[in-house]
Amino acid sequence: MKNFTYTLGGGIHRSPEFEKKGLAEYAVNVGLRCGHDCTYCSSRAMLRCHTAFQELGRKAFDTGYSIVDPSIPERVAEDAKRLRRKGLVQICTTVDAWAPEAQELHLGRRCLEAILAEPGWTVRVLTKNAAVADDFDLIRKHRERVIVGLSLTGTPDKDHVLAVVEPHASPVSERMAALRKAHKLGLRTYGMLCPLLPGIADAPAQIDELVQFVKDCGAEEVFSEAINARGNSLTLTEQVLRDAGFLAEADSISAIRKRTVWSQYVVALFQSIQQSMRTHMTTEKLRFLLYPSGLADKDRRAIKKDDAGVVWL
Repeated sequence: MKNFTYTLGGGIHRSPEFEKKGLAEYAVNVGLRCGHDCTYCSSRAMLRCHTAFQELGRKAFDTGYSIVDPSIPERVAEDAKRLRRKGLVQICTTVDAWAPEAQELHLGRRCLEAILAEPGWTVRVLTKNAAVADDFDLIRKHRERVIVGLSLTGTPDKDHVLAVVEPHASPVSERMAALRKAHKLGLRTYGMLCPLLPGIADAPAQIDELVQFVKDCGAEEVFSEAINARGNSLTLTEQVLRDAGFLAEADSISAIRKRTVWSQYVVALFQSIQQSMRTHMTTEKLRFLLYPSGLADKDRRAIKKDDAGVVWL
């Protein structure tokens, strides 16, 4: 992994898209490229036009490198003081503040400290790294102002498969241990079941296991979303799975590259999550994030017949 540094503008930004999703009004991102290097990451497509890639001599869709801003906590501190309208901030929305390269600079903790030093702010933490547990001492001091989530992209029995598509993230089993610890410490938690890849994490029994787990961890809300097909995410994910010998899983990813199959996958995924939430929790806590533009008309109609828990985007 090649790690680059790059100075970004600003620290705390308004995030209308994430506000629409019900996640946060504001966003803090500690860089442009996360060292977890997940093959399905949609941030490459979202950030592809940033001048940093050209300046650093890297292509936006390449893998094997990270880009962080070591000075971001200072600008977050300035914005936390300067901005009059306070609200809910998510750390992070496009990168991970607890990825290995960010951990070396303690970017997640320093951004948390900067925001929580000012009254009126609340924070949503989202990460795929169990190292966030090292900062539970800080979060515990502000337990009413921070809600902790670790992305659960499958069940522990699939750790060996997920290690191929999430090469530098913590195994799901370790993420679960961190979320369980957060709950035991009395921290606020939420569930983030995303993405649940076809052939890897979308079976009803797997979804049941994940929903039951986040319920046991006191999740206030449960967010979920189908895989985002932006950029080369599906092609790359299929390729690495096939190269690693996970042929059935690779075929499942290949199949959803067709719009009709992707649409069917979304409907089945939503209905399985919705049913599981009805069994173990309540759909009032479900936030299934859904962009309808990619759905076939019949599948959109099928969801609209019973869309409890859907956040239409």
